[in-house]
Amino acid sequence: MPKSKILIIEDQAPMRRNVALMLELEGYDTCTAENGRIGIEVAHREKPDLILCEVMMPELDGYGVVQALRVEDAFATTPFIFLTAKSDRSDIRAGMNFGADDYLTKPVVRDDLLAAIQTRLAKAAAIRDRLDEATNASFDPDFTSHEPLQSAFGLTPREAEVLLWVAQGKSNGDVAAILDMSEKTAKQHLGVCFQKMGVESHTAATLSALEILAKRKA
Repeated sequence: MPKSKILIIEDQAPMRRNVALMLELEGYDTCTAENGRIGIEVAHREKPDLILCEVMMPELDGYGVVQALRVEDAFATTPFIFLTAKSDRSDIRAGMNFGADDYLTKPVVRDDLLAAIQTRLAKAAAIRDRLDEATNASFDPDFTSHEPLQSAFGLTPREAEVLLWVAQGKSNGDVAAILDMSEKTAKQHLGVCFQKMGVESHTAATLSALEILAKRKA
C-alpha cells in the first residue's frame, strides 16, 4: 500500500522539522514549505494526500492557502488541517468556512495530531471508494431533472441546478458558464448545498447527489 504524502506548511523551522520527522517515523512521506506562497507551489508539484498548514504566516496566510487550493479541482477534496496558536471559536469557525477540515491548536499534542491525520485520511479514502462504487457500470443516475435533489436536501431550485451539474463532474467555472452566473455565485450556491446536505467536501456532495439520482431512476 503506498504511503500517504503530507505537506507541512509552517514558517517556524524547528516546528516544521519536528512535525516532518514525527510523521516520517510514523511511516508517512512528507514535503515542506516555509510560507503560504511556497506551500501552494509545493502542493502543485507534490500533490499531497493531506495538508497541514499554519494560519499566521508571512507572504500568504493559511486562509489564503486553503482558499487558493480549494478552487482547483485537484485540491477540492484534499484533507486540510490548520495548525495555529489561535484558539478562539471565531478563528476556528473562520478556518472551517474557508474550507479547512480540522483545526488543531499549538502546542500540538502528538497523539492528537496523528489521530486527526488518520481520521481525515480514512474519511477521504472511504468517500473515494464509495464514489468509485457509485459510478461503476451498474450505477446509472438520471440527470434529466434537478427536482429530486431539491426535494431530498431542501435546496432552492437554483441550488439544486448547481448540484446537478456538479454531480456530473462539472467544475465551479463550468457550472457558472452553463447557468449564466459568476463563478463566485456558483461557489456560494455550492457552499449552501454543503451546509444543507451535511457534507464537508465536493466529493461527498457529489456522492450524495448521485445516490439520490440513481434511486429516482430505479
